[in-house]
Amino acid sequence: MGWFSAPEYWLGRLVLERGIAVVYLLAFVAAAQQFRALIGEHGMLPVPRYLAAVSFRRVPSIFHVHYSDRFFAAVAWFGAALAAAIVAGLAGLVPLWAAMLMWLVLWVLYLSIVNVGQTWYSFGWESLLLETGFLAIFLGNDAIAPPVLTMWLARLLLFRLEFGAGLIKLRGDRCWRDLTCLYYHHETQPMPGPLSWFFHHLPKPLHRIEVAGNHFAQLVVPFGLFAPQPIASVAAAIIVITQLWLVASGNFAWLNWLTILLGCSAIDMSSLAAVLPIPQQPALTEPPIWFAVLVIVFAVATLLLSYWPMRNMISRSQRMNMSFNPFHLVNTYGAFGSVGRTRREVVIEGTNDATITDETVWEEYEFKGKPGAVRSLPRQWAPYHLRLDWLMWFAAISPSYAYPWLQGLLLRLLQDDRPTLRLLRHNPFPECPPKYVRAQLYRYRFTTWQELRRQRAWWQRSLEGQYVPPVSLGKVAAPSNRRGGTGPTR
Repeated sequence: MGWFSAPEYWLGRLVLERGIAVVYLLAFVAAAQQFRALIGEHGMLPVPRYLAAVSFRRVPSIFHVHYSDRFFAAVAWFGAALAAAIVAGLAGLVPLWAAMLMWLVLWVLYLSIVNVGQTWYSFGWESLLLETGFLAIFLGNDAIAPPVLTMWLARLLLFRLEFGAGLIKLRGDRCWRDLTCLYYHHETQPMPGPLSWFFHHLPKPLHRIEVAGNHFAQLVVPFGLFAPQPIASVAAAIIVITQLWLVASGNFAWLNWLTILLGCSAIDMSSLAAVLPIPQQPALTEPPIWFAVLVIVFAVATLLLSYWPMRNMISRSQRMNMSFNPFHLVNTYGAFGSVGRTRREVVIEGTNDATITDETVWEEYEFKGKPGAVRSLPRQWAPYHLRLDWLMWFAAISPSYAYPWLQGLLLRLLQDDRPTLRLLRHNPFPECPPKYVRAQLYRYRFTTWQELRRQRAWWQRSLEGQYVPPVSLGKVAAPSNRRGGTGPTR
């Protein structure tokens, strides 16, 4: 069975397994903390109502058997505890079959959450976590050598992830082709980070180099993953470095971190030892026959399922972040096929005035991650995912995208709903709920160096108009569709 094992990748497997478990931990904790307001029994998009309209075959989830907020919370916190146990090394101490079962349970639980999460869970990194998490079932445990087929499937996933993202850019917005997209992207991305202001103000020639480097890292380097060592390790290292650059420049949940983990799995011990001190390789045994058979079946199934994402990848009408089966296995990925030139933000305000007049004073609700107060420096949240903040960015792009849930958000603010208020950074009405709320649409831009020194503000904003008129309990309106458009593809 020597052909089946790749002991030189034991450290890459260790990093990949522990890293996936950390991401699972964050994902389950985020689900537990945010679900009541978003998809709970009394949430904006309630799970019971959704399950009544879909079948198990279309949306496999354990919540078809039973749903209650208490049960959902138990599932999320159990998933977090199991992921934490794997991070602590429990999967390496139990028999191989038990370690595989732990990974399978994590995958089933998170698949069940994603499949009932609706709009809040329709991001590409949800599918990426499920695909990577399913792959982890076949990585083995600390006692056996890494299976070479699974390690190669990790590279294939990384290739699809990076090459697909590069193609969607090349086929999409012309600014990727003329190397100018980063003139705008750091300012208009969904949720800027604390360094995004500084990245935005880099010299324009450096922005063009950034774009060219991105094309090289996503369209050329991925082919090196299939080359002999040390070329494959160099290619993986380039991908890791470019992803760390993206981590520093914005908040993209765990997308970049899963890509980094997949990249680390392609680096072998001899290549790593040339630049870093590494621990001694532990004693590893050959995997049992039954495990080898399961890995081979998994590899064949993955290659067969790869037909649809690969066909999509080479298609002129390539689509981003699409699953071809309800289990989110072997998906297609991509991001920012188009880049906005202008940043708009929906700002929600409330008042306790009984009658709306020209003298009415409106106070703003502050969100945790999305831009609001102009003097607030954006915070670093990734790899944690603020789902409401991300959807507010899409709502500003397309009012129709907010129809399913924005009315529910405004209603819950008028009701002083505690689970909803916990999703916000600041509630301007701590004593009693407002009589009226409204939503205004602003145009935001980063300040210049001079404006930052003079005004101590990171943003400048100007009012573009009304997004939702003042509403009270019993009279919650939909957002104005004066700008038209449809929901963006993530």
